[in-house]
Amino acid sequence: MGMFSSMDVAASGLTAQRFRMDTVSSNIANADTTRERLVNGVWQPYRRKMVHIKTIDSSFQSAFRQALGSSAGGVEVSHVTEDPSPFPQKYDPADPDADANGFVRQPNVDPLREMVDLMEANRSYDAGVTVMNASKSMLSRALDIGRQG
Repeated sequence: MGMFSSMDVAASGLTAQRFRMDTVSSNIANADTTRERLVNGVWQPYRRKMVHIKTIDSSFQSAFRQALGSSAGGVEVSHVTEDPSPFPQKYDPADPDADANGFVRQPNVDPLREMVDLMEANRSYDAGVTVMNASKSMLSRALDIGRQG
């Protein structure tokens, strides 16, 4: 394990949580988008995106890193999926996207759920920053000890 391994692990977490916050921001920004893409001549509302994070510790990667003497792992964004939940409908016959019965399909984005996800990502990001600062402080103290000795 190298001298900067803890910083590498924390940096991978910061990168993943930053991507997660960007995705939540996109979901909130599109909470009212009723025309995201055209499918078979019908506009589809925006579908909520979800970020999946996994550890970077597959057997080959782990063995390779150990052979190089570098990082102990970390996390990465494995994939982004769309929320398959149905679109809620709102009665608004004056809307240009209304169907024959006057209902408009809305995006499946719940602002409350997005705020909870954002707060969770923010707290994870803060924890990563704390780890980075603690590692930096420990490395600085180690250099100070080396100068005195």
